[in-house]
Amino acid sequence: MQGSKLYVGNFGYSTTDTQLEELFAPFGEVKSASVIGDKGFGFVEMSSSEEAEKAKEGLNETDFGGRTLRVDEARPQKPRSDRNFGGRY
Repeated sequence: MQGSKLYVGNFGYSTTDTQLEELFAPFGEVKSASVIGDKGFGFVEMSSSEEAEKAKEGLNETDFGGRTLRVDEARPQKPRSDRNFGGRY
C-alpha cells in the first residue's frame, strides 16, 4: 500500500467520526476519521502506510453494526477544475 488514507464503506448512516476513529485505533494512530454526510462511507487516515495496511487487512469484510465493511486504499481526488457544470468559461 502506498498511502495511509483509507476508504471505508457500507457502514450505518448514523455512524459518527468518533465511532470510525475508535474502530481503527487498535491498528495504529488515527490522524483523521471523516464520515461523509449520511451516505454510509468515509475516510480514515492512519499515521503510516503500514498501519493503514494492517487496518485494511483487519477490518475489510468484517461486521460493524450488522453491516459488512468495505475497506480499501483511498484513490486520489480528481481535480474539480476539469468539470464543466454548464457555466460559462
